Amino acid sequence: MGKDKQSTESAEAAPETGTGLVEAAEPAALLAAITAERDQLAKEKAELYDQFLRRSAEFENLRRRTQRERSEILELAGMEAVRELLPVLDDFERALKSPSSDKEYAKGMEMIYGRLFNALRQAGLEPLVVEGQKFDPNLHHAVETVATGDVEDHTVVQELQRGYNFKGRLLRPAMVKVAVQP
Repeated sequence: MGKDKQSTESAEAAPETGTGLVEAAEPAALLAAITAERDQLAKEKAELYDQFLRRSAEFENLRRRTQRERSEILELAGMEAVRELLPVLDDFERALKSPSSDKEYAKGMEMIYGRLFNALRQAGLEPLVVEGQKFDPNLHHAVETVATGDVEDHTVVQELQRGYNFKGRLLRPAMVKVAVQP
């Protein structure tokens, strides 16, 4: 009795196909449905892949921009640290120009100045060469003019305070005397 009931239920659950036309139409509809689903999945895959590529490019651009900003911040921080040490360097230069009776003291001052200057140079400090150059208001700060016919007009004749670049950027303009024609 249990077997008869199960076989009846399975027979009722199975759809009756009837004629050959229904059977032929069913695989075609199934094929069309599978094809539509495949096309839909391919479209979704293409959209997701495009989205993935865009997000990857955005991430790479963000990484590059962050790295560039970080290096700029570090460079500016180094620039500020070196700018704070420039008055010390100037004081050393003035001290070395003044005469000293103690030769050992003067030699020690020169050694300390040399070490400080070399350390700052390795960090990116570059002194400006100004004497004999044409006056450039972007690089020079004219504090005095000298009337002379010995050199060309608007030529730097003397450097009063050294100017510096730091890694290619102007850190401090040079204070100079500029020649003018009488």
